[in-house]
Amino acid sequence: MYWDVISVQSISPRTLRVTFADGLTGSVFIDASFCTGVFTALKEDTAVSSAFAENGVVMWENGLDLAPDTLHREIQRNANRHYVVNAVRRNSGTPHIAPDE
Repeated sequence: MYWDVISVQSISPRTLRVTFADGLTGSVFIDASFCTGVFTALKEDTAVSSAFAENGVVMWENGLDLAPDTLHREIQRNANRHYVVNAVRRNSGTPHIAPDE
């Protein structure tokens, strides 16, 4: 799919540059406030920076991943191609991805 992640690199603490199959590139900042529940393992900056691309998704060694279709949609919507994952919606469990604040 066009939203498959083909490359992930850590560009600063808690920030990843993500490139998709269709050529879209953007950055995602994973705020510590997002790191609850299964994502607690990402509270440390070094854990976030260990992300890699596998099977079209952003993944970590412990099996955590981020939905590539959501990342693609949200990065594409923002003119500066930078988004902050900063909370978990309490009712849905869906990550809230907001523009850089």
